[in-house]
Amino acid sequence: MAIRDRISHLTRRDNPGAVLAQPLARTPWWVRAFTAAGRPIVAVVVLIMCAPGEHHLAVLAGWDDRLAWGMAGVLAAYAGIAAAVASARPAGAPGQKSAVAGAILSLGAAMAAQPVSHMFVTGHLSSEPRTPLWLVVAVSCVPPLVLGHLLHLAATPIKAATPVPAEQAPEQPATEPEQDEKDAEPAESEPEPTEQHDETAEPPRFLTTGEVADRFHVSPSTVGTWKQRGKIRPALVDPSLGNLYDPETLPAAG
Repeated sequence: MAIRDRISHLTRRDNPGAVLAQPLARTPWWVRAFTAAGRPIVAVVVLIMCAPGEHHLAVLAGWDDRLAWGMAGVLAAYAGIAAAVASARPAGAPGQKSAVAGAILSLGAAMAAQPVSHMFVTGHLSSEPRTPLWLVVAVSCVPPLVLGHLLHLAATPIKAATPVPAEQAPEQPATEPEQDEKDAEPAESEPEPTEQHDETAEPPRFLTTGEVADRFHVSPSTVGTWKQRGKIRPALVDPSLGNLYDPETLPAAG
């Protein structure tokens, strides 16, 4: 028994439910390229193969040879637009079901055109002496019906999904600020009263030496002696008036 088989056997014996993981092989590049390029190629080939049958039925319904090629273009465009709208619109959106129905209808019309046309070509059906009435009516109604449905899809807006509103929390009643916040707020203090000086008040009047002598009923020389002895002191000395005395600092008159 090979080592790899022995390891696998021991693993399954110890854990019967375990499965050895095998590495997934990556898809070769040529397979991915063939798949990506093959889809549009197949679509083009299918349109080319279906176009003659649709053109043949349009001619049988009464259109001329050149204008009848428009039937193939109408059915191809109808199938592509309806499929694109059906895949682009979310489930439940306006026009989504209608687009899906249009894609199925366009596919059914393209499928039905081929066997019916081939029946006339192979002789199973005959357009002699004239084309059957049911075929003329059915094929003649295709272009206006396709146009009407495409206009309906274009006029149907895509309704955006409205977000579900979250549960709103009950509004809390406005409460007064906490007492600490009140205390923390600086209170507007009234300006402290300041001493206002009456500018109109008269400045204190100083007394001259003569006026001091008259106040104490003495001679001016006696006032000078008091000044020399330090009993009174002049408040200031004026160049023209001489010594001036403050009445508040003078002793009381006897």
